[in-house]
Amino acid sequence: MSTLLAPILQYFFTEHLTTHRQVSPRTIVAYRDSFRLLLQFLKNKTGKQPSTLCVEDLDASAILDFLESLEKQRDNQVCSRNARLTAIRSFFHVVALRDPASVGVVNRVLAIPRKRTDKRLVGYLTREEIDTVLAAPDQSTWIGRRDYALLLTMYNSGARLSEMTCMRRGQVKFDSTTYLQLHGKGRKERLVPLWTKTGRVLRNWFRELELKPTEVAFPSVRGTPLSSDGVDYILQQAVKRAAKACSSLLSKRVTPHLIRHPALCTCCKPEWTWLSSPFGSVTKASKQRTSTLRQILQSRNGRWNELRQRMARCADSRPTIRCWPFCPRFNIPSSFQ
Repeated sequence: MSTLLAPILQYFFTEHLTTHRQVSPRTIVAYRDSFRLLLQFLKNKTGKQPSTLCVEDLDASAILDFLESLEKQRDNQVCSRNARLTAIRSFFHVVALRDPASVGVVNRVLAIPRKRTDKRLVGYLTREEIDTVLAAPDQSTWIGRRDYALLLTMYNSGARLSEMTCMRRGQVKFDSTTYLQLHGKGRKERLVPLWTKTGRVLRNWFRELELKPTEVAFPSVRGTPLSSDGVDYILQQAVKRAAKACSSLLSKRVTPHLIRHPALCTCCKPEWTWLSSPFGSVTKASKQRTSTLRQILQSRNGRWNELRQRMARCADSRPTIRCWPFCPRFNIPSSFQ
Protein backbone atom coordinates (compact mmCIF):
# COMPACT_ATOMS: atom_id res chain seq x y z
CA MET A 1 0.00 0.00 0.00
CA SER A 2 1.40 3.38 -1.02
CA THR A 3 2.05 5.93 1.71
CA LEU A 4 0.75 9.44 1.15
CA LEU A 5 3.38 12.15 1.14
CA ALA A 6 1.29 14.93 2.71
CA PRO A 7 1.09 13.68 6.35
CA ILE A 8 4.85 13.05 6.54
CA LEU A 9 5.62 16.40 4.92
CA GLN A 10 3.33 18.17 7.39
CA TYR A 11 5.05 16.43 10.31
CA PHE A 12 8.44 17.37 8.87
CA PHE A 13 7.67 21.09 8.92
CA THR A 14 5.37 21.44 11.94
CA GLU A 15 7.17 19.16 14.39
CA HIS A 16 10.52 17.85 13.21
CA LEU A 17 12.12 21.13 12.10
CA THR A 18 10.52 23.42 14.66
CA THR A 19 10.44 21.21 17.77
CA HIS A 20 12.91 18.37 17.41
CA ARG A 21 15.69 20.19 15.57
CA GLN A 22 14.69 23.77 16.45
CA VAL A 23 16.16 25.16 13.26
CA SER A 24 16.11 28.88 12.50
CA PRO A 25 13.12 30.46 10.73
CA ARG A 26 15.30 31.17 7.70
CA THR A 27 16.16 27.49 7.38
CA ILE A 28 12.46 26.63 7.45
CA VAL A 29 11.80 29.22 4.73
CA ALA A 30 14.61 27.79 2.58
CA TYR A 31 13.26 24.24 3.00
CA ARG A 32 9.74 25.44 2.26
CA ASP A 33 10.86 27.03 -1.01
CA SER A 34 12.69 23.85 -1.98
CA PHE A 35 9.59 21.70 -1.56
CA ARG A 36 7.40 24.28 -3.24
CA LEU A 37 9.56 23.95 -6.34
CA LEU A 38 9.68 20.16 -6.04
CA LEU A 39 5.91 19.74 -5.69
CA GLN A 40 5.27 22.06 -8.63
CA PHE A 41 7.74 20.04 -10.73
CA LEU A 42 6.08 16.73 -9.78
CA LYS A 43 2.64 18.14 -10.54
CA ASN A 44 3.75 19.11 -14.05
CA LYS A 45 5.51 15.78 -14.57
CA THR A 46 2.94 13.33 -13.17
CA GLY A 47 -0.26 15.35 -13.37
CA LYS A 48 -0.98 14.61 -9.71
CA GLN A 49 -1.99 17.20 -7.16
CA PRO A 50 0.44 17.56 -4.22
CA SER A 51 -2.20 16.20 -1.83
CA THR A 52 -2.36 12.90 -3.78
CA LEU A 53 1.36 12.31 -4.19
CA CYS A 54 2.90 9.22 -2.58
CA VAL A 55 6.39 8.64 -1.26
CA GLU A 56 7.07 6.37 -4.23
CA ASP A 57 6.51 9.35 -6.56
CA LEU A 58 9.64 10.94 -5.11
CA ASP A 59 12.03 8.22 -6.19
CA ALA A 60 15.64 8.86 -7.12
CA SER A 61 14.91 9.34 -10.82
CA ALA A 62 12.28 12.00 -10.10
CA ILE A 63 14.63 13.84 -7.73
CA LEU A 64 17.45 13.76 -10.29
CA ASP A 65 15.12 15.12 -12.97
CA PHE A 66 14.08 17.90 -10.59
CA LEU A 67 17.69 18.84 -9.81
CA GLU A 68 18.52 18.86 -13.51
CA SER A 69 15.57 21.15 -14.22
CA LEU A 70 16.84 23.62 -11.63
CA GLU A 71 20.09 24.02 -13.51
CA LYS A 72 18.75 23.94 -17.08
CA GLN A 73 15.33 25.59 -16.85
CA ARG A 74 15.79 27.94 -13.87
CA ASP A 75 19.52 28.61 -14.53
CA ASN A 76 20.39 27.86 -10.90
CA GLN A 77 24.02 27.50 -9.91
CA VAL A 78 25.39 24.23 -8.55
CA CYS A 79 25.39 25.62 -5.00
CA SER A 80 21.63 26.29 -5.28
CA ARG A 81 21.10 22.76 -6.60
CA ASN A 82 23.00 21.32 -3.65
CA ALA A 83 20.99 23.44 -1.21
CA ARG A 84 17.73 22.00 -2.61
CA LEU A 85 19.17 18.50 -2.36
CA THR A 86 20.09 19.11 1.29
CA ALA A 87 16.45 19.93 2.10
CA ILE A 88 15.25 16.80 0.30
CA ARG A 89 17.79 14.58 2.06
CA SER A 90 16.77 15.98 5.44
CA PHE A 91 13.15 15.12 4.67
CA PHE A 92 13.94 11.55 3.62
CA HIS A 93 15.75 10.90 6.88
CA VAL A 94 12.35 11.51 8.52
CA VAL A 95 10.58 9.33 5.95
CA ALA A 96 12.82 6.40 6.93
CA LEU A 97 11.59 6.69 10.53
CA ARG A 98 7.93 7.38 9.82
CA ASP A 99 7.48 4.86 6.99
CA PRO A 100 9.87 1.87 7.23
CA ALA A 101 8.21 0.31 4.16
CA SER A 102 9.75 3.09 2.03
CA VAL A 103 13.33 2.47 3.15
CA GLY A 104 14.25 1.31 -0.35
CA VAL A 105 13.16 4.62 -1.86
CA VAL A 106 14.90 6.49 0.96
CA ASN A 107 18.21 4.72 0.40
CA ARG A 108 18.17 5.47 -3.30
CA VAL A 109 17.43 9.16 -2.74
CA LEU A 110 20.06 9.51 -0.01
CA ALA A 111 22.61 7.96 -2.39
CA ILE A 112 22.28 10.96 -4.74
CA PRO A 113 25.62 12.81 -4.36
CA ARG A 114 26.17 16.51 -4.03
CA LYS A 115 27.61 17.96 -7.22
CA ARG A 116 31.10 19.38 -6.94
CA THR A 117 31.71 22.91 -8.15
CA ASP A 118 34.58 25.29 -8.69
CA LYS A 119 35.14 27.93 -6.06
CA ARG A 120 35.08 31.42 -7.42
CA LEU A 121 37.60 34.07 -6.51
CA VAL A 122 36.42 36.36 -3.76
CA GLY A 123 35.43 39.68 -5.29
CA TYR A 124 35.93 43.03 -3.62
CA LEU A 125 35.61 46.77 -4.04
CA THR A 126 38.56 49.12 -3.78
CA ARG A 127 38.56 51.98 -1.30
CA GLU A 128 37.84 54.43 -4.10
CA GLU A 129 34.91 52.37 -5.33
CA ILE A 130 33.30 51.90 -1.92
CA ASP A 131 33.70 55.61 -1.13
CA THR A 132 32.00 56.48 -4.42
CA VAL A 133 29.12 54.11 -3.67
CA LEU A 134 28.67 55.57 -0.18
CA ALA A 135 28.59 59.08 -1.62
CA ALA A 136 25.88 58.19 -4.15
CA PRO A 137 22.70 58.53 -1.98
CA ASP A 138 21.17 62.01 -1.91
CA GLN A 139 21.39 62.89 1.78
CA SER A 140 19.09 65.89 1.39
CA THR A 141 16.12 63.47 1.35
CA TRP A 142 14.81 61.06 3.99
CA ILE A 143 15.36 58.04 1.74
CA GLY A 144 18.88 59.19 0.89
CA ARG A 145 19.84 59.55 4.56
CA ARG A 146 18.44 56.09 5.29
CA ASP A 147 20.30 54.56 2.36
CA TYR A 148 23.57 56.21 3.38
CA ALA A 149 23.27 55.05 6.99
CA LEU A 150 22.36 51.54 5.81
CA LEU A 151 25.25 51.19 3.35
CA LEU A 152 27.78 52.69 5.75
CA THR A 153 26.71 50.30 8.52
CA MET A 154 26.92 47.32 6.16
CA TYR A 155 30.44 48.32 5.10
CA ASN A 156 31.67 49.09 8.61
CA SER A 157 30.22 46.06 10.39
CA GLY A 158 30.53 43.38 7.71
CA ALA A 159 26.98 42.32 8.60
CA ARG A 160 25.11 39.84 6.46
CA LEU A 161 22.09 40.87 4.45
CA SER A 162 19.76 38.92 6.75
CA GLU A 163 21.25 40.69 9.77
CA MET A 164 20.69 44.12 8.25
CA THR A 165 17.06 43.56 7.26
CA CYS A 166 16.06 42.56 10.81
CA MET A 167 18.38 44.97 12.65
CA ARG A 168 16.70 46.81 15.54
CA ARG A 169 17.47 50.16 17.09
CA GLY A 170 18.40 48.51 20.40
CA GLN A 171 21.22 46.54 18.76
CA VAL A 172 23.31 49.70 18.43
CA LYS A 173 24.94 50.62 21.73
CA PHE A 174 26.17 54.20 22.11
CA ASP A 175 28.87 54.38 24.75
CA SER A 176 32.50 55.44 24.90
CA THR A 177 32.83 53.06 21.96
CA THR A 178 29.81 52.62 19.72
CA TYR A 179 29.24 49.00 18.81
CA LEU A 180 26.68 46.85 17.04
CA GLN A 181 25.28 43.64 18.49
CA LEU A 182 24.54 41.07 15.77
CA HIS A 183 22.81 37.72 15.94
CA GLY A 184 23.22 35.94 12.64
CA LYS A 185 23.98 32.73 10.81
CA GLY A 186 24.51 29.69 12.99
CA ARG A 187 22.90 31.53 15.93
CA LYS A 188 26.21 33.22 16.56
CA GLU A 189 26.24 36.50 18.45
CA ARG A 190 29.01 39.02 18.01
CA LEU A 191 29.76 42.60 18.99
CA VAL A 192 31.21 44.80 16.25
CA PRO A 193 32.84 48.14 17.13
CA LEU A 194 31.79 50.97 14.84
CA TRP A 195 33.80 53.90 13.60
CA THR A 196 33.17 57.30 15.14
CA LYS A 197 31.73 58.47 11.82
CA THR A 198 29.32 55.53 11.65
CA GLY A 199 28.22 56.10 15.24
CA ARG A 200 27.54 59.77 14.52
CA VAL A 201 25.53 58.96 11.39
CA LEU A 202 23.43 56.34 13.21
CA ARG A 203 22.85 58.62 16.19
CA ASN A 204 21.52 61.37 13.90
CA TRP A 205 19.43 58.88 11.95
CA PHE A 206 17.80 57.42 15.07
CA ARG A 207 17.19 60.90 16.44
CA GLU A 208 15.42 61.83 13.21
CA LEU A 209 13.18 58.74 13.36
CA GLU A 210 12.65 58.84 17.15
CA LEU A 211 12.86 55.07 17.18
CA LYS A 212 12.15 52.81 20.12
CA PRO A 213 14.74 50.10 20.90
CA THR A 214 12.51 47.38 19.46
CA GLU A 215 11.77 49.15 16.18
CA VAL A 216 13.49 48.42 12.87
CA ALA A 217 16.62 50.50 12.35
CA PHE A 218 16.17 50.95 8.59
CA PRO A 219 12.44 50.89 7.76
CA SER A 220 10.79 51.27 4.39
CA VAL A 221 8.66 54.31 3.58
CA ARG A 222 5.69 52.34 5.01
CA GLY A 223 7.50 51.70 8.28
CA THR A 224 7.97 47.98 7.62
CA PRO A 225 11.30 46.12 7.57
CA LEU A 226 13.17 46.19 4.28
CA SER A 227 13.20 42.95 2.33
CA SER A 228 16.37 41.37 0.97
CA ASP A 229 15.36 42.47 -2.52
CA GLY A 230 14.77 45.97 -1.19
CA VAL A 231 18.29 46.25 0.23
CA ASP A 232 19.72 44.88 -3.02
CA TYR A 233 17.71 47.47 -4.97
CA ILE A 234 19.09 50.27 -2.78
CA LEU A 235 22.63 49.05 -3.39
CA GLN A 236 22.15 48.68 -7.16
CA GLN A 237 20.76 52.21 -7.43
CA ALA A 238 23.77 53.55 -5.52
CA VAL A 239 26.17 51.57 -7.73
CA LYS A 240 24.41 52.83 -10.86
CA ARG A 241 24.89 56.45 -9.80
CA ALA A 242 28.44 55.82 -8.56
CA ALA A 243 29.47 54.21 -11.87
CA LYS A 244 29.25 57.60 -13.56
CA ALA A 245 32.14 58.83 -11.41
CA CYS A 246 33.96 55.49 -11.05
CA SER A 247 33.93 53.53 -14.31
CA SER A 248 35.57 50.44 -12.77
CA LEU A 249 32.23 49.61 -11.12
CA LEU A 250 30.75 48.85 -14.54
CA SER A 251 32.80 45.67 -14.83
CA LYS A 252 31.90 44.33 -11.37
CA ARG A 253 28.84 42.51 -10.10
CA VAL A 254 28.17 44.29 -6.82
CA THR A 255 25.98 42.44 -4.33
CA PRO A 256 25.20 43.07 -0.64
CA HIS A 257 27.51 40.20 0.27
CA LEU A 258 30.33 41.82 -1.71
CA ILE A 259 30.19 44.83 0.63
CA ARG A 260 31.60 42.56 3.34
CA HIS A 261 34.78 41.84 1.37
CA PRO A 262 36.57 45.22 1.11
CA ALA A 263 37.59 44.89 4.75
CA LEU A 264 40.58 42.74 3.79
CA CYS A 265 41.33 44.35 0.44
CA THR A 266 41.29 48.13 0.83
CA CYS A 267 43.84 50.44 2.36
CA CYS A 268 42.69 51.80 5.68
CA LYS A 269 43.85 54.28 8.28
CA PRO A 270 47.30 53.67 9.80
CA GLU A 271 46.08 53.37 13.35
CA TRP A 272 43.89 50.43 12.32
CA THR A 273 46.44 48.58 10.24
CA TRP A 274 49.46 48.10 12.46
CA LEU A 275 50.17 44.42 12.73
CA SER A 276 52.93 42.93 14.85
CA SER A 277 53.49 39.26 14.15
CA PRO A 278 56.09 36.49 14.42
CA PHE A 279 56.61 36.72 10.67
CA GLY A 280 58.51 40.00 10.67
CA SER A 281 58.64 43.57 11.83
CA VAL A 282 55.73 45.97 11.98
CA THR A 283 54.87 47.43 8.59
CA LYS A 284 52.27 49.65 7.01
CA ALA A 285 52.88 48.51 3.45
CA SER A 286 49.69 47.11 1.98
CA LYS A 287 51.35 44.15 0.26
CA GLN A 288 53.26 43.08 3.35
CA ARG A 289 50.19 43.49 5.53
CA THR A 290 48.07 41.38 3.20
CA SER A 291 50.78 38.73 2.93
CA THR A 292 51.11 38.50 6.70
CA LEU A 293 47.37 38.19 7.16
CA ARG A 294 47.24 35.49 4.50
CA GLN A 295 49.91 33.50 6.36
CA ILE A 296 47.93 33.73 9.57
CA LEU A 297 44.74 32.60 7.87
CA GLN A 298 46.51 29.69 6.18
CA SER A 299 47.96 28.63 9.48
CA ARG A 300 44.49 27.55 10.58
CA ASN A 301 45.02 24.41 8.48
CA GLY A 302 47.15 22.58 11.01
CA ARG A 303 50.24 24.81 11.22
CA TRP A 304 50.00 25.96 14.82
CA ASN A 305 53.20 24.13 15.94
CA GLU A 306 55.30 25.93 13.37
CA LEU A 307 53.81 29.28 14.35
CA ARG A 308 54.40 28.71 18.05
CA GLN A 309 58.06 27.94 17.32
CA ARG A 310 58.41 31.16 15.39
CA MET A 311 56.73 33.08 18.17
CA ALA A 312 59.17 31.63 20.71
CA ARG A 313 62.07 33.05 18.71
CA CYS A 314 60.57 36.53 18.69
CA ALA A 315 61.80 39.22 21.03
CA ASP A 316 58.26 39.64 22.33
CA SER A 317 56.80 36.46 23.73
CA ARG A 318 53.26 37.83 23.32
CA PRO A 319 53.03 39.68 20.02
CA THR A 320 50.19 42.13 19.63
CA ILE A 321 47.77 41.34 16.84
CA ARG A 322 45.18 43.95 16.07
CA CYS A 323 42.52 43.38 13.45
CA TRP A 324 40.55 45.85 11.43
CA PRO A 325 37.41 46.97 13.28
CA PHE A 326 35.40 46.21 10.14
CA CYS A 327 36.62 42.59 10.05
CA PRO A 328 34.65 41.12 13.00
CA ARG A 329 34.81 37.51 11.85
CA PHE A 330 38.63 37.26 12.08
CA ASN A 331 39.30 35.45 15.33
CA ILE A 332 42.72 34.94 16.85
CA PRO A 333 43.21 31.33 18.10
CA SER A 334 43.52 30.84 21.83
CA SER A 335 47.08 29.58 21.39
CA PHE A 336 48.07 33.09 20.31
CA GLN A 337 46.55 34.82 23.32
